[in-house]
Amino acid sequence: MAGSDPTPQVVIRRSQLGRARGLGSARAGSGHWWVQRVTALALVPLSLWFIANMMRMEGSGAETVARWLHGPVSLVLLLCLIIASFWHMALGLCVVIEDYVHRESARLALVLAVRGGSVVLALLCTVAALRLGL
Repeated sequence: MAGSDPTPQVVIRRSQLGRARGLGSARAGSGHWWVQRVTALALVPLSLWFIANMMRMEGSGAETVARWLHGPVSLVLLLCLIIASFWHMALGLCVVIEDYVHRESARLALVLAVRGGSVVLALLCTVAALRLGL
């Protein structure tokens, strides 16, 4: 029986903008976006520098690489490459996980694993570079 429901029906008419406003700020990801672009921009010259140096030392022994890392410029640039690489990797993987993993618990676990794994690997690479370079 239509109309026998005692609860009043309220129809709220809102514009598309009004409905979208409650879904989150459009600026929430802008910091993430900028950091990803800055790390990508930093990785271009750092990667070219690293590849050129590795090609130059092709066939050399471990002593040559260690001697190369003893220079302060080489060590600092290598540390920048390590940090930028793992930071950029973590940002990109987290975006993929957040976009394609739909279960909240799985998404949270994967994002935490990626971030934690990135930190651990970056620290291991940093320690290895410092041990060779100092």
